[in-house]
Amino acid sequence: MAQSWLLLLVICFSVLQFGYGHPSRSKKAVPARQRATEDEDTRTQIDKLWQEVNSLKEMQALQTVCLRGIKAHRKCYLLSEQAKHYHEANEDCIAQGGTLAIPRDINQNDELTDYVKRSSPASKDFWIGITDIVKEGQYVDVNSLPVTFFHWDRSKREPTGGKRESCVALSMAAQGKWHDEVCRSQKKYICEYLIP
Repeated sequence: MAQSWLLLLVICFSVLQFGYGHPSRSKKAVPARQRATEDEDTRTQIDKLWQEVNSLKEMQALQTVCLRGIKAHRKCYLLSEQAKHYHEANEDCIAQGGTLAIPRDINQNDELTDYVKRSSPASKDFWIGITDIVKEGQYVDVNSLPVTFFHWDRSKREPTGGKRESCVALSMAAQGKWHDEVCRSQKKYICEYLIP
């Protein structure tokens, strides 16, 4: 599909650049000011076409992610089977056009928990996009927005880490409840992608 859009873009560019079969001598008769305006219009049209092609590529990539993961609450979630420390996991999600998953309510947390149970039943913990790195006890998401929903594992008196444990993991052993953890720990993680 992306190839057909690229072909369309090349054809449009050719038509705009070389006209509709008019001989080149007709361009000489056009005043310089008018030719400059036409050139600017052509560049504007080409820029718009490139924006459209890039938007289509992004939508196609998002559809691929949604097919490999799950779609819920106007988001797609994709589990990574490779364990990384928190910051590497977050960078990987960003490089793919998303962020670490941020459950905003119990429904989203339950969806993530169910998805992880189905996708990686033997795994124990997964990074989610919540930390208190900046200020101890003040949890924010990866976009630095305050977190209002929490799902701590109170049976273990979480969060317990103090300044040493600043990153949050979703625990399968605790049925999707959270615990704080040392950010350098290696864990699998869940990326989140917003659906436009």
